[in-house]
Amino acid sequence: MKPKINFKDLILFEDDDFIVINKPPFISTLEDRVDSVNILTLAREVEPDPQVCHRLDKDTSGALAIAKNPDAYRHLSMQFENREVTKTYHAVSDGVHHFENKLMDAAIAKLSDGTVKISREGKPAQTYFTSIKNYKAYTLIKCNPITGRMHQIRIHLTLLKAPITGDETYGGKPFYVSSVKRNFHLKKMTDEQPLMKRMALHAFSLEFALLSGKKIAVEAPYPKDFKALIKQLEDNLR
Repeated sequence: MKPKINFKDLILFEDDDFIVINKPPFISTLEDRVDSVNILTLAREVEPDPQVCHRLDKDTSGALAIAKNPDAYRHLSMQFENREVTKTYHAVSDGVHHFENKLMDAAIAKLSDGTVKISREGKPAQTYFTSIKNYKAYTLIKCNPITGRMHQIRIHLTLLKAPITGDETYGGKPFYVSSVKRNFHLKKMTDEQPLMKRMALHAFSLEFALLSGKKIAVEAPYPKDFKALIKQLEDNLR
């Protein structure tokens, strides 16, 4: 059984119009045919009419904005439409990469199986990438999507030959501690399991204007699994 999530424990910022939460991994943003628990359902436990202003993939953790009323929803939706919201993601990718404000401008088309592909017939998509830190065979990357296409960061990093660690849909490989730790020993009669049971992608911060016009920037701390991955990479840097 999954542990019950207390919505109030997820809140990073709140005023009369908006809530920004740190979305846990493995939970859908909106209603899901598979799971009864999702962020919107949880938000309804504390707010009468919440509306989620954007989406994060089920396996992606991090900053997610929720409007408490229709005016707030319209206000933030217009900012997303006009590309006035600054979204920053952190991703760990396979391989060592040196990106410095690298723009990936490649259109994306949805496929019938729920994935996407790069296609000239698709919708325009732009993402900027900057390497934060290089590790042994891995890189922590800052990702700033300008557009908001489905799986945009994931497919753009794959196009750069830097797939997200653990994102097997787009060419990433699961992270095993044995890949970085010398003299790693498993208990007898056991198989090594990936350190993270998902892709290493986290919505690190969200910057937008409140109804008053004041701009806020909300940062979402790494969840346990992402922190554990970074710790392994740091501990085995040399």
